[in-house]
Amino acid sequence: MNGSNRLGGLKARPKATSPEEVRRVDEVGEARGFLDRTPRKKPGRKPSPRTHQLHPKVFPEIGEAIAAEAERLGITQGQLVEHMWDLYQANATHKNKKEGV
Repeated sequence: MNGSNRLGGLKARPKATSPEEVRRVDEVGEARGFLDRTPRKKPGRKPSPRTHQLHPKVFPEIGEAIAAEAERLGITQGQLVEHMWDLYQANATHKNKKEGV
C-alpha cells in the first residue's frame, strides 16, 4: 500500500448531532481540560462610523494635491473630500435657486 492510499480504506460514519449527545461530548471534553476557545465577540478594532471608504482613481497630480492639502489642513483625505462635497452641494443649491430650478 503506498502512502497516498492509506486513508482510502477508512469509512466515514455520521456523527451523532442530537443536543444531548453534543452536551455529553462537551462535558467529557471540559472534564479532560478542553475548553471552548471560540471568541465571545468579534475580535479586532471597533468599526468606524465612516463606513463608505472611497478610493477614487484620479490623475497622479490631483491625488498628490489632495494629499498635500489634507496634510496642510491637518485632516484626513476623507475629511477633505467630505468638505469638498459640502461646498459642491452648497454651490449647486445656490445655482439652482439663481436659475429658478
